Amino acid sequence: MPYAYVNGTTLNYNISGEGMPIVFIHPPLLTSQTFAYQHERLCKEYQVITFDIRGHGRSEATVRAFSYSLIVEDIRQLLDFLGIERAFLCGYSTGGSIVLEALLNEPKRFLGGIVVSGMSELSDVYNKSLIWLASQMAGSRLFHKLLVKAITYGNADKQATFQHLYEDSLMDADRTVSSYYRCSQTYNCTSRLGRIQTPILLIYGEKDRRFTRYANLLHSGLPHSSLYFIKDAQHQIPTKEAERMNGLIHLWIESLDEPQTERLQLDLEIAKKLNPALYVQSELENSTSL
Repeated sequence: MPYAYVNGTTLNYNISGEGMPIVFIHPPLLTSQTFAYQHERLCKEYQVITFDIRGHGRSEATVRAFSYSLIVEDIRQLLDFLGIERAFLCGYSTGGSIVLEALLNEPKRFLGGIVVSGMSELSDVYNKSLIWLASQMAGSRLFHKLLVKAITYGNADKQATFQHLYEDSLMDADRTVSSYYRCSQTYNCTSRLGRIQTPILLIYGEKDRRFTRYANLLHSGLPHSSLYFIKDAQHQIPTKEAERMNGLIHLWIESLDEPQTERLQLDLEIAKKLNPALYVQSELENSTSL
């Protein structure tokens, strides 16, 4: 995998495919390996860019204080290094917060955002407690390896995926992972969502009940957002629901070329393509009732 020296650090990155660029952003402790299925399938139509956030995977540990604005600047300089003028951003879980921060700080640099199981704030007691516990475990040599095993196992769809995720995450720097978790505890851009004028795709799992509130919070606060719940899906969508996630990203990006059509109508057409059986059945029932 190639490396780029940007913003005072060395980042490990991977780039594949041609077309509209999409940069993928992983959450704490995980690495760019999280988006292996996006590289494999989306690269046929788009330029897929993944990277290990500083202090994660094969990227250099940071000597500067960790912050979302620091990571946004890393991304901006990585795009400069690659000669890419504008790109879409896609963030998974806490990585979705970095997408929002980037669109707020660098609105002219990004074409839009994709937030997968993400949030603009973390305000419920259950998730805040989990993140606090993870930040403590990540900063402890005794518990770090245990946390790596639990998180990577939870994100794996099969044994081979677990092995790849686990091996990459073992290279993470304890202090950086802990700092990333702490940032997610306190980050809150909800009051600023109305300033984001680029299109946003929101993807959540239907069974990820504890994040439904964050999905609705984003959808109501963002002026140009499309919200989709993937049927029977949990939180770990990039690895466990890759086919449906990738298909949804493709349909959404393609729909942006049709500005003359109402956004709600486009969203309905995408939903019909994703779940044709559901809508055929619904139409049959409606015609029968008539």
